[in-house]
Amino acid sequence: MNNITRRQAISTAAISATGMALAGTASPAVAQTATPAGAFGGRHAPKPLRFNPADLTGLSERLITSHWENNYKGSVRALNTIETRLAAAMADRDFPPVAYAGLKREELHRTGSVVLHEYYFDALGGNGNPGGSIYEALGGWFGSFEAWEAEFRRTAMSLAGGSGWCVLSYNRHTGSLHNYWAWDHMHAPVNGAPLIALDMYEHSYHMDYGTAAARYIDAFLANLDWEVIEARYHAAQS
Repeated sequence: MNNITRRQAISTAAISATGMALAGTASPAVAQTATPAGAFGGRHAPKPLRFNPADLTGLSERLITSHWENNYKGSVRALNTIETRLAAAMADRDFPPVAYAGLKREELHRTGSVVLHEYYFDALGGNGNPGGSIYEALGGWFGSFEAWEAEFRRTAMSLAGGSGWCVLSYNRHTGSLHNYWAWDHMHAPVNGAPLIALDMYEHSYHMDYGTAAARYIDAFLANLDWEVIEARYHAAQS
């Protein structure tokens, strides 16, 4: 017998219940006549790349294009679908709570995927040379910039072969900088502002590097635009 966690079992049940509710419980008339609220408009559009993917060093155009087209755009489409279904569920007073829980979980999952992918892509296209006040701040919090980078790499490699994100975040609650381990697009500190988001799902590097995740991390860091990261740092502080 395959071993599954309690969380996986609950998630599977919720998603299955969501599908059943959408297929049979929710009234077709309600679904057709419901007007989406602003929060559930389902009108998200993919954000174009701000750089030419052929110009990156160590990350192929094929890899970046596939990642953007299939994974990021796929999450945008899924989020729009989930929001549309939430709008219909809101109009149905008999919609089962367990099914609504499944939709809300998927809303969080897909929202996290869209946001983190946009932080990921928007920080690429640079020469990887750090500078500015963020450089000094990282040195202050970690002892040196090199110590921050080593800890960032170590955090990222802890996710290699699995799935998740390594996120340099400004914690607004404490006013501090941390590299956070984030799994399933949904794990982040409350009131944290992402400055760098490194996708460690295998789809982000397997095409170029196979299982050599460390080489992918090298390439990612070599293409960072630190002016973008500096602007995010100032925005987070204000």
